[in-house]
Amino acid sequence: MTDPTNEFRALIERMTQAICRGEGIAAAACFVPDGVYHDGFYGEFRCRDAIRGMVENHFHANARDFSWVLSDALSNGSLGYAYYDFSYTSKLPGSEGVRVFFSGVSRVRLKDGLISQYGEVFDRGMALVQMNFPPERITKSLTRWAAEEKAAQK
Repeated sequence: MTDPTNEFRALIERMTQAICRGEGIAAAACFVPDGVYHDGFYGEFRCRDAIRGMVENHFHANARDFSWVLSDALSNGSLGYAYYDFSYTSKLPGSEGVRVFFSGVSRVRLKDGLISQYGEVFDRGMALVQMNFPPERITKSLTRWAAEEKAAQK
């Protein structure tokens, strides 16, 4: 008998490490064809091509030297959660070379042994502060994300 937690852990490790290496095709292959990756900064990416683009054109265009360490992964075969520590070095103007660290929780819906929906919860404000964003930019971003969160609850 297979262990759903071990299978989930292997899958999410494969996805996160492919993202860290900038391998968009390998990361997208961890998803069902119409899978969804909802990133805390960039929003929703639906389907493998979009997920590949997110990795290659957003993550690795704006940062480098990724580290994504998972722990406490749990799954019942259809839903999985994992705690993580994430860090990267920013390539964004005004914060080039700044190392950013935060922790969060991944929430993953599974289908046929692949990811159908990936989402995460982490303190986005803490990341923006580490990148030395001006207060008005942080407020603008947090206000937008709060409105999106509130709209999703309706």
